[in-house]
Amino acid sequence: ISSVGNMAEEDQKKLTSALNIMRRMAPSTIENSLAGLCELVPDLTDDLLNNVDQPLSVEVDRKAEKKYISCDYNRDGDSFRSPWSNTYFPPAESDALYPSKYLRQLEVDANAIFDVYRKLYFEGGSYSSVYFFSVEGCPDETKGFGACWLIHKDVETTDGSLRKGWWDSTHVFQVSHVKDDTFEYKLTSTVMISMVMEDAKMGSCDLSGSMNKQKSETKAISKQKGTNHLIHMGTMIENMDHRIRAEIMEIYFSKTRQIIDGMRLSSGARNRQMDKIAASLKDALSKAK
Repeated sequence: ISSVGNMAEEDQKKLTSALNIMRRMAPSTIENSLAGLCELVPDLTDDLLNNVDQPLSVEVDRKAEKKYISCDYNRDGDSFRSPWSNTYFPPAESDALYPSKYLRQLEVDANAIFDVYRKLYFEGGSYSSVYFFSVEGCPDETKGFGACWLIHKDVETTDGSLRKGWWDSTHVFQVSHVKDDTFEYKLTSTVMISMVMEDAKMGSCDLSGSMNKQKSETKAISKQKGTNHLIHMGTMIENMDHRIRAEIMEIYFSKTRQIIDGMRLSSGARNRQMDKIAASLKDALSKAK
């Protein structure tokens, strides 16, 4: 028993060390870094894949002729379910998981609403998907469920110094019944952003990072007041998106200024260099959001 306990403790230390390494990796290289760690410690592959946020990928729904985002919440084996046609691509096994009729209707409405939100805030080059799912320990899905709201944005690189850029937003809700018509909405949001800029004067600059935020609110749903689950979740997502975007801009500008201030440049040259980089960052972030 002691030997088994020591092995479990050793594996936990390895996992903690591996996750610490991944937290320091840029999102632009996270897939290669994760693959390297999985080769180095293959016995931790499942734990690493379940605990490390990876850039979102876009797939094609050949039935609905629309693109959708793949993630762990619409995955069954090597197949991914599209929210538009409720079909797995490639075809999944006969026992593949599907949302119940109640959750599927919420999912359909949420995707229609979130698609409008995406067009308003992210414009071209962006894709959205929403997935609803049942949660363990809650047999009545009207009293509790989970939902994942995703947006992927590829930044246009037709002009300026931006060579490559993307923005990923992942908002995961756990909704649970409190009493009467009152529910608790627990939101975990993760934003990953990558911007690679390069020109003759500035050189090469890779700014990549991620941010994770959590928020919990208790709200009531009422047909008379026109409130429902989608309204509450949508409002929380919009507020969280604005908050994270503001913090990311502040972090990037402040960190860049700190680096520039440490260079051996004259005050005038340093200020001109800082203004140029700040303008490039502001333009890149505007395209990403």
